[in-house]
Amino acid sequence: MNNDDLIYASLLLFSITFGYFIRLFKERELRKWVSTLVGLLLVFVVSGFHIVHPLICTLINALIIVNMDKTTCAKYSFAFQFGYLAFFRTTEYFGIPYPPAHTNLVQMVLTLKLVGLAFEVQDTAVAKAKARDKSEDSDTNIQEVAASVSPGFMDIFHYAFTHVGVLTGPFYTYRTYNDWLHTPFSDHAPCFEETLRKLKWLPLFLSLFLTATYFYPLQYAKSDEFYSERSFWYRLWYTYPSFFIFRMRIYSGLIMSECVCTMAGLGAYPVATAPVAGQGPSKDFALLRQVVSDPEQAKKATYNFETIHNIDPYGSEFIPTLRQSMKSWNICIQYWLAVNVYKRLPRNAFRTTVTLFVSAFWHGIYAGYYLCICTVALYLPVEDLYVKHFTKGLGGMAGKIADFVVWFFRLQALSYMAITFFLLTIHDSFKYWNSIYFCCHVLWAAFYMVGVVAVKARKKSNMEKDKSI
Repeated sequence: MNNDDLIYASLLLFSITFGYFIRLFKERELRKWVSTLVGLLLVFVVSGFHIVHPLICTLINALIIVNMDKTTCAKYSFAFQFGYLAFFRTTEYFGIPYPPAHTNLVQMVLTLKLVGLAFEVQDTAVAKAKARDKSEDSDTNIQEVAASVSPGFMDIFHYAFTHVGVLTGPFYTYRTYNDWLHTPFSDHAPCFEETLRKLKWLPLFLSLFLTATYFYPLQYAKSDEFYSERSFWYRLWYTYPSFFIFRMRIYSGLIMSECVCTMAGLGAYPVATAPVAGQGPSKDFALLRQVVSDPEQAKKATYNFETIHNIDPYGSEFIPTLRQSMKSWNICIQYWLAVNVYKRLPRNAFRTTVTLFVSAFWHGIYAGYYLCICTVALYLPVEDLYVKHFTKGLGGMAGKIADFVVWFFRLQALSYMAITFFLLTIHDSFKYWNSIYFCCHVLWAAFYMVGVVAVKARKKSNMEKDKSI
């Protein structure tokens, strides 16, 4: 474990512990200010004078959201924030020292929060306009959205720098943050118990991460020895421990970041409102209002933290298809991408690719991010073809074998793609793929062509049978 990882883990542990104390502040305005001041301190500790970057972004976005036309402000926020993200990662070309790695994490989370807030405000304005054009019994969900998000300048500042998730996320909406401050949910939710439930898996993931890193260091894949003395099969196999290390590291970090939320009580909602990861309550808003206004009902309600549920290791490991397993990984960010990018694009064959490109751009400017994330768009059509026409509907032992085969190829595909995420540069990434002859690209293309031919042959055979009948 390097120094960056130690600092990262230490600050997350501090944030988890501090969550217990922040809940002791029953006066909500005091809780808000204390949380923000601690959040600013955390950002300063990891950033130093580079804290100017998140401060500038928050200032400009606050001005956009507060002063511009609410029905169009999101596109300006999106353009500015992602444009600044590109500048932030190329500051050395402008004679400005490159920010520390942890400041990059702060900036990534801030991008999601500020752009997401602009879309919340925009959706609120659009919903209000629709509600005015309808009868008084307009859709309840529209009324709820219209009433929920109208922050002032300082509200945006507090949301951006509250200590909960300021370093690593998970992403949560402004409404969720506002509910944390102004509802009694955190006072009655099982914050400590939920935190312990999540943390019990941490020793396992950390020990697996440290053990695998010791025996299979990622930097070895960049060494001359790796290419000169290792066989094709060893180089191909090395994608597995590399991807395993990556998963264990991410599981550990995301579980700890979830615990920062659970210990502070942020993201707690009544189970009856069917909270959704990233979004919050999805139904029964009338009950939500009742629980807020009735102390006795608030005490009796059953709560969960699904709103900030960001990683499902079991689903990520064992769901057979890539399309479905992706929904178990960085769940709150998947929600952000779906709501703020994918669903706002025209319905065509390119919106999945555009969404993946935005995800890659958000991660960084290294070619490895794009090669890893955007290559998903090449694999999904192959998987979809075989699942739809050959494995779907199979039961019994045949179904289990089919699921295993799909899972095996999904794991190989992700391992093959993910190694470029570590190698980063286009030179190192293509050097590695070239050393194994781009075998997975070739295999996917071959499988796709064979699958298309087989599907056409099956359709032709079925048509001939129908004619003979």
